[in-house]
Amino acid sequence: MQFTDLKKEIKRVDFDTLRLDCDNHFEAVILKNELDKLTVRLEKFFGSPAWPSKNTLSFEVQKIVDGYGGIMPGQILYFWGKGSESVFAMLWPWQDGQRTTVKIIKA
Repeated sequence: MQFTDLKKEIKRVDFDTLRLDCDNHFEAVILKNELDKLTVRLEKFFGSPAWPSKNTLSFEVQKIVDGYGGIMPGQILYFWGKGSESVFAMLWPWQDGQRTTVKIIKA
């Protein structure tokens, strides 16, 4: 997976706040009305979410994700891994129901 291609595609969505944009980590806040546009782009790269799903996360995936804040009920995780390379996206909805923190990381 090309992380730079993923970031280019993601940046076509309007974000409320950009927090971090570097070689291996992108973090921003998105408003509810833009979330569907983001989800379509994420599913193009990752397929269906790894969390929540009927499958449990492997120990290796859980360990990687935990290093960046982890994933809890109500949140969404997209994950791709091959060999020692992994790329994932975490969506953390805010309690206000209007905003979601988006983290996309190449680990």
